[in-house]
Amino acid sequence: MIDKAAALGVVLGKIKAMEQGHGLELLTYKRDRAVIIRRSGPEAFCVIQNGFEQARYIESAKGLRPLLKRLLKKEFPRSNKVRLRALSPDDRPC
Repeated sequence: MIDKAAALGVVLGKIKAMEQGHGLELLTYKRDRAVIIRRSGPEAFCVIQNGFEQARYIESAKGLRPLLKRLLKKEFPRSNKVRLRALSPDDRPC
């Protein structure tokens, strides 16, 4: 579990160092809402929003920060901590 205030920096640092197909899943404490980020190419990321709204985004490395900032604010409005789980290529397709 990591602080929500530090989550954006931690996620961006980890996801840019990951290989293609790997990813991260951000969950609430109760695990009822999630944001899944998976590297789909050298500079492309697939982001799945699964919570208050259901959506799928394909973003470049430049567009990832504003998208994640918006999704964290929307999906984790009252959370202070966020669960962070690493995903392998076999876990969930994007």
